[in-house]
Parts: sequence; C-alpha cells; structure tokens
Amino acid sequence: MNEGLNTIFGLTGGLALFLFGMNSMSDALQKAAGEKMKAILGVLTKNPVMGALAGALVTAVLQSSSATTVMVIGFVSAGLMSLPQAISVIFGANIGTTITAQLMAFKISNYIYPIIFIGFLMNFTGRKEKIKNIGMVIFSFGLLFEGIEIMGKVMKPLADSPVFLNLMGKVSDIPVLGVILGAVMTLIVQSSSATIAVLQNFASQAGPDGVTSVMGLAGAIPILLGDNIGTTITALLASIGQSKNAKRTAVAHSVFNITGSILFLFIIPVLAGFVRFISPKGNEVDVISRQIANAHTTFNVVCTFIWLPLIPVMIKIVMFIIRGRDEMELKEYSAGFLDEKLIAQPAAAMYLVSDELKHLTEYTAELLEYLKESISGKEPRAAREKYSENAANAISLYDSLSVYMTRMFSSGNLTEIQSEQTAGMFYLANHVERIAGRCGEIAESCDRLEAEGKKMSQEARKEIRTCMKITQKMFREAVNPEGQAAETVRNMAKERNKLRKVSRQYKKELLNRVKKKKCDAVILKYYEGIMYNIGKIADNCIGIAEENRGSFK
Repeated sequence: MNEGLNTIFGLTGGLALFLFGMNSMSDALQKAAGEKMKAILGVLTKNPVMGALAGALVTAVLQSSSATTVMVIGFVSAGLMSLPQAISVIFGANIGTTITAQLMAFKISNYIYPIIFIGFLMNFTGRKEKIKNIGMVIFSFGLLFEGIEIMGKVMKPLADSPVFLNLMGKVSDIPVLGVILGAVMTLIVQSSSATIAVLQNFASQAGPDGVTSVMGLAGAIPILLGDNIGTTITALLASIGQSKNAKRTAVAHSVFNITGSILFLFIIPVLAGFVRFISPKGNEVDVISRQIANAHTTFNVVCTFIWLPLIPVMIKIVMFIIRGRDEMELKEYSAGFLDEKLIAQPAAAMYLVSDELKHLTEYTAELLEYLKESISGKEPRAAREKYSENAANAISLYDSLSVYMTRMFSSGNLTEIQSEQTAGMFYLANHVERIAGRCGEIAESCDRLEAEGKKMSQEARKEIRTCMKITQKMFREAVNPEGQAAETVRNMAKERNKLRKVSRQYKKELLNRVKKKKCDAVILKYYEGIMYNIGKIADNCIGIAEENRGSFK
C-alpha cells in the first residue's frame, strides 16, 4: 500500500479506536460511579472554590470536560444552578480534563494487551453489573492506548519527511499558526483529549539526531493552546436553544480558554522553562509527552487561579456579549427544564428528575390548598382560578416527567441501582398525579352541583374543609425526606383512620340534615363522591410515604 495512504488509514483508524475507547470508558465510569457523581454534584455551593473543585472531580470521573460542560449548561437552563456557580464549575472542569493527558503520557505499550484481556474477561464473565462496568472501563482504557500506539507507529515516517519538518519549523517560529492548527484539529475531531493525544504522539517522534523531538516543547505548546480553544465549540453547540444564562455559561468557557491562550502565547518560553523544571529529566523525545501533559495542566490551573477571583468580571463580559434579561419562555416549573441531552448522563438526569419531582409535589400541595379554599374559603372564585392554573401545570409537568423517565429506561444507560431508583421516582410521580386527578374529580363534583343550581350547606363545606386539612397534613408528611419511612407510614396510618372515622360521622350528620329537610337530597351523592376521593388521596399519601427515600430533596 502507498505509504501516504498507510499513514492516513493508520491515523484515522487509531484515532477512531482512541475515541471509541474514550467514549466507552466515560460511559462505563458514569455507570460505575453514578452515585458518587450525585454526591459530588451535591457539594455545589455559592463558594467558587467549591464549585471549581466539584467541576474538576466530576470531569476527572467522566474523563470528558465536554460532558461536564453539557451537564452544567443543562442545569443552568433548568434553573438548578446560578450563572456564577456554573462558571466556577466550568473553570474546574478545565482542570479535570487534564487528567486524560497525564494518563496518555504513561508508557504502557507492553501491558496494553493484558489490560484489554483482563477488562474483557471481567465484562464478559462478571455477574454483577458493577464488575461488568469496571471491566468495561479497563477494556476501554486498553483500547484507547492501543489507538495511541497505532497512531504512534504510522507517525514515525513523518519524522524524516522534509515537508513535515518544514511545517513544524514554521509552527515553532510563528506560534499563531500552531494555535490555528490545534483549534481546527479539535473543531474537526470534537475532542481535545484526542487531539492532545495526537500531539503527544507527534512530539514523541525523534528528529534527525534521534534525541530531540521533531517539534520540541516550544512548538507543541501553541498547538496545545489551540486545542483548548477548539474544545469550546462543544459547549457553544450545546447552548443552542437554551436560556440566556446557559448561553452565557458556554461563552464563559470560550472566554476562559481564549484569554488564557492569548496570555500564554506571549510567554511560551516562560511556560516551557517552568514545564521542563517540573517534568522528569532525560532525552527530550522520551519526556516530551509528559511535558505536554504538564503544560496542559499548568495552563488550566493558572487560568483558573487567575479567573476565580474575577468571576464578577467574567459575568459582566458574558452579560455584555449575551445581552438582555433571562426571561424563561416556560414558567418556573416547566417541563422544558428536563434536558434531553442529559439522558446519556444518568446521574445528572436523575438529579433533574428528582428536582422536578419536588416541583410537582409543590404544585400538588398548592392544588389541595386552592381546592379547599374554592369550596369553603372566603374568596372561592379567586381560589378556583388559581386551582385551574396549577392543575394544568401539574398535568403538563407529570406528562413530561413520565416521558423523560421512560426515555431514561429505554436509553440503556441506567445501572441496576439507577433503574430501581428511577422506577421508585416513577412510582412516586404516579401517586402524586393520582392525587391531582382526585382533586380534579372533587372540583368536577362541585361544578356539577353548581350546574344543577344547588349549593352545599355551610356545615357540609366545613366538614369537607376539615377532611381536606387532614389529607394536606398527610401529604406534607409523605413528601418530607426527613425521618424514618416506617415511622412516617405508621403515623399516617393513624391519620387515615382518623379521617375514615370523621368522614363516616359527617356522612351520618348529612343524612340527618337531609331527613330534617335542612339539606337537599341531591347534594348527598356529590358529597359522598367528594369524601370518597378525599379518602383515596389519603391512600395515595401513604403510598408516597412507603416509597419515598428522599426523592423529593
């Protein structure tokens, strides 16, 4: 085969193997460490340092700054994360992604096939899902190193190519060309980890003297800076169609990398000297891969330290670029906040579902209050209008939650534990939706009674109000994540028994009023229907309490 074609096929094939291994490893890591991911996300605070630390840890687990950035943009769009908070996480993600380059710098060519075999064996024979996921991580890790080895072998002839040597000479003399080259490469491949791995392999080829690198550290750094600029396109693409603050988060990622690259472009000799000082000593061709990894880490750590105290300045910059108020087209608890892009990241998707499930319970609690006030309150018409508005929002949110969780199941990305947890949240959402449905039936009974020109007596309204207060108390206890579930269920069972006893007594009193002609007999069937639905709401509350394990946090 023609040597040029052989090089092209080797590069593209090795790159494909590397990207496949990287994506598979990222997916398997998410499945193996899904709960840890949730815990890391839980430490997010308004403190920028904690946000940066969380971003670095999540990216180190995911092995992809792009995945973290897409996740953060989804959270900002959903209103779960403020703009300053998101920006600090993005800064940390840039540090976390340097772990990949550090791993690439290890020389493990003699151990690649044993690693691939061990990973395959664990994945193929493992019975527990966690073992299978760990096996896939190891197998994918071996695959991406095999991809690097393939690329390294086909690049060796380039070290003797006058055209290639001339190009590298120009990059070293004109750093801007290196920045453009790195940015274009990453734009095409859509992975800075892949282009940095290619860069490490290129730089590891020996020059004519067999000791120095064909490009040297000073020639590699501009390309590295371009790689950091090119990777921001993923965030910008992910922000399309999102809220203004989500777009600002993506722009902040770009500003961070572009300003940092411009700064370091003027101090390449200083950066190169520092990197040589902190890196292992030896022939340049043997240590340059580690030097590039250290330069990558140094760049992102320094930029983070510079920008962290300047987050207010960054906010002003992105607010200037993306102008206007961040007015949501959808209302505060709209179903549009369930980001489809995050279904591939189960831990993040479950975080969104859990939060929206809490919103659904808030809607339902308001439904119960407005319904009670529309029946026996001082301003029944105003309460009824608010009830109707909340009922429509609750139904819309439940429908979207249901579809979203179904897609999560069908995606195949959930672990067994995540599947159980998601099923539990689905079950909870069902109970909450049934309560909303029971409220609808109660409201319909009131409408029919009014359509017949009948009105409930003051006594009947007070009785319904008393019973609804009991169910409201039960609902609040059911969705409370604190306390022991068993104890909560026992307490609520007592409340339900109290409700049954009270409703039976009220029905007897209503019959007596009908007999004494103090109340219209037509009201009886509607009254019984309302009491029946109130009782069913109590049953649903107990169902929620039995299933609830902090899903409404």
